[in-house]
Amino acid sequence: MKVRRALLAPLCVVLLHAADPPAQPIPFSHKTHAGAMKLACKMCHPNPDPGETMTIAPPAKCMDCHSAIKADSPAIKRLAGFAKDGRDVPWIRVYQIPSFVDFSHRAHLEKGNTCQDCHGPVAQRDQLSRETDISMGGCMNCHRAKKASLECDFCHELQH
Repeated sequence: MKVRRALLAPLCVVLLHAADPPAQPIPFSHKTHAGAMKLACKMCHPNPDPGETMTIAPPAKCMDCHSAIKADSPAIKRLAGFAKDGRDVPWIRVYQIPSFVDFSHRAHLEKGNTCQDCHGPVAQRDQLSRETDISMGGCMNCHRAKKASLECDFCHELQH
């Protein structure tokens, strides 16, 4: 077990906090959408099968509301262009789980975890930056607190 952890440790260095929110191609306020309007996270971040990732809704979904709301704003006009062309907005990722970690959003949500547990108070943010610890240590601290498994192979496929 100690050897396995020693092999994984160098791979688990993750940037804990982004200094500044990344410049997004279209301004988006979670404070407005998830905060003031109280839209559920899953409305804009569906969780398709098998449930590992939360995705971002296509621009056409945004246009369900924005064809009438703020339709004249330059940002919404850009969004409408993406929708018209059937293209995704090239959002800059704020959180990224390393490929060597087996993580299922669905499994975490089914166990009662919330989006805020890992992503922080998103509904209070106009712009998002990484503000929670999603390093191996941060995940292990959460697993300890919630009495979830700390076995290496619970989150990592181990090579023999």
